[in-house]
Amino acid sequence: MDCFYAAVHMRDDPSLRHQPLVIGGNPNGRGVVAAANYEARKYGIHSAMPAAQALRRCSHVVFIKPEFPRYTEESRAIFDIFRTFTPVVQPASLDEAYLDVSDHLEPYGSATAVARAIRLRVQEERNLTVSVGVGPNRLIAKIASDFDKPDGLTVVKPRRVQAFLDPLPVRRLHGVGPATEKALQELGVKTIADLRSLEQNTLQRRFGRHGRGLYNFSRGIDERPVRTDRERKSLGSERTYAQDIRNLEEMDAQLEDLAQRVATGLQRREITARTITVKVRYPDFTTLTRSRSLERPTASAELIATLAMELLRSTDAGARNVRLLGVTGSGLSTGNDGPEQLDLFERSGAPTEPPIASRESTISRIV
Repeated sequence: MDCFYAAVHMRDDPSLRHQPLVIGGNPNGRGVVAAANYEARKYGIHSAMPAAQALRRCSHVVFIKPEFPRYTEESRAIFDIFRTFTPVVQPASLDEAYLDVSDHLEPYGSATAVARAIRLRVQEERNLTVSVGVGPNRLIAKIASDFDKPDGLTVVKPRRVQAFLDPLPVRRLHGVGPATEKALQELGVKTIADLRSLEQNTLQRRFGRHGRGLYNFSRGIDERPVRTDRERKSLGSERTYAQDIRNLEEMDAQLEDLAQRVATGLQRREITARTITVKVRYPDFTTLTRSRSLERPTASAELIATLAMELLRSTDAGARNVRLLGVTGSGLSTGNDGPEQLDLFERSGAPTEPPIASRESTISRIV
């Protein structure tokens, strides 16, 4: 987010928008700057600076006492937007996060298009701007996100990683603080290209285990995954259509594809879902869901698709055009479909349908 704390106040009080603004403690005491808007930064004011020094640099700067509960609430709303694009969200602070969209490019088609959609949603729903970096790993995405602030979008494709990194000062790398930067300068290193010219053994002798990280980072290598502490409660896939659809056969085909995506995701993670939910959105943006729970959880694409089609027919789809369809599996558990107790007198070759619990009672509608 761009100057997040200050941006919240400027949004809610437009009279602050064109004034140098500092969120921080008392400038007549021992207060420090927690955040500064871009107008204040023109005077060299930055976070962690003593508030008294900020006042000396700009006599007409406006000071506002921090309101952290307010920022936390706003952060929660923004992160909720992020999680509508991908469940793989790793918060780095109240105003910064890593998002892994590798498996969540639909219906946008590319990570760049997802980034544009995220920026638009935040602007429309929260009236705040966010700068986004798109890259093949956390290191590159982080550096790119700071590259064109405020309200920027910087995309670094894999083939351009080295050309992007080389001219940058070495302090742009993760883990390079003032002490490491000074030590690297003693080795003649100022840019990332300079760092890349050093042997790994040289870096490890000087910096220990940190030297290997510097060696990899200078080459754009970052194996750190995007981690989330949130326990996954569901796995789904949905699609918004450029043109509304009405034909039930076409909807069934779409549900089959969505069910296959959900099943593939479940199988790849070696988990199963007990409850299947279909999401339907009509052209007037009315949105509803229908759910059905199984006695035995599944990761079967065929079963998920069959249930999804049945659930769809408990809606007005077909009689009404549909703007969006989605399929979600929830009630997740580890393992495959588990052992099955077969009927001793079952007719050989006759297919059986896994028991479904509370067929009608578990159907829910959310509008």
